Amino acid sequence: MPQFDQIAEIYASQLFWLAIFFGLIFVIVGLGMVPKIQGTVDQRNDRIAADLATAASARETADKLEADYRAALDKSRAEAARVAAEAKAAAAQATEARVKAADGEAQGRLEAALQRIAEARSSAQAEIEQVAADAAAAMVSRVAGLTVDEGTARAAVQQELVHG
Repeated sequence: MPQFDQIAEIYASQLFWLAIFFGLIFVIVGLGMVPKIQGTVDQRNDRIAADLATAASARETADKLEADYRAALDKSRAEAARVAAEAKAAAAQATEARVKAADGEAQGRLEAALQRIAEARSSAQAEIEQVAADAAAAMVSRVAGLTVDEGTARAAVQQELVHG
């Protein structure tokens, strides 16, 4: 085969040009581009490390601020609970005082109403006795034809009212 016969003749020249291109690529890429890429990577790593340090510092500051905030919030809640309890106690005392005052006023009104009722009952009882005595005297006068004085008629009516 002719392809295999040529290998010996062109083998050395191919190896020569391979070495030249490999060397040229090594010089261009290895000595020209890799240091620039490595510099960029190093800068990026340094920037990431600095950013991480800044973030850690910011996180510590945020944690401290959060702890301070929570402490202030707990203190505010405790103060609000204390103020609410004081207000509740003051409102309860004020309400109790108003209830006592209203109860006293209602008791006074009740006693006055009971007094008026007792007076009205007494007055009505006296009127009923008077009317009953007059009716009894009129009935005795009509039925028996006798005249009964007012005191006797009233005594008879009171006795009937008591014994039923």
